[in-house]
Amino acid sequence: MSDQSGKLLTSVRTYQGISPKLGERVFVDRSSVIIGDVELGDDCSVWPLAVIRGDMHHIRIGARTSVQDGSVLHITHASDYNPGGYPLIIGDDVTIGHQAMLHGCTIGNRVLIGMKSMIMDGAIVEDEVIVAAGATVSPGKVLESGFVYMGTPAKKVRPITEKERSFFTYGAGNYVRLKDKHLAEGYDR
Repeated sequence: MSDQSGKLLTSVRTYQGISPKLGERVFVDRSSVIIGDVELGDDCSVWPLAVIRGDMHHIRIGARTSVQDGSVLHITHASDYNPGGYPLIIGDDVTIGHQAMLHGCTIGNRVLIGMKSMIMDGAIVEDEVIVAAGATVSPGKVLESGFVYMGTPAKKVRPITEKERSFFTYGAGNYVRLKDKHLAEGYDR
């Protein structure tokens, strides 16, 4: 797709001389936007209308992570109010639900982030956590591994079950298979 001047439009864009780096077999829907200092691991998928904006700090996303429709991923820039700022770091086998917002936080491996949830600056979500749909994780909060968190602000409600634990890699694998079908049809950037 081109603009009126004939310049090629792309959903993966360089900012200040830094281009996003995509791993092997990554699917990026053409209606999504990835800008600047962003790295996506192998077999990631970025679905329609998602925004991943690494313009004032870096974003690192591990392998087999799915960023679903309408999600917004950004950073916290360094300033007098936030010395050093906060990058956005996301592990492997993470499923980020539709319209989730992740801002300058750290997400471990095998995490399910529910639809319309929000995880704020400096928060840490350890490995194997479920953040329920609509939950808000306050700035600087740490979510302990092995639990489900719900509400606003998010609170620990119970341990995850073995069935839920097995779902982390199943869910991630399901999105790998789906993005492979989209890639086979030529539907990406």
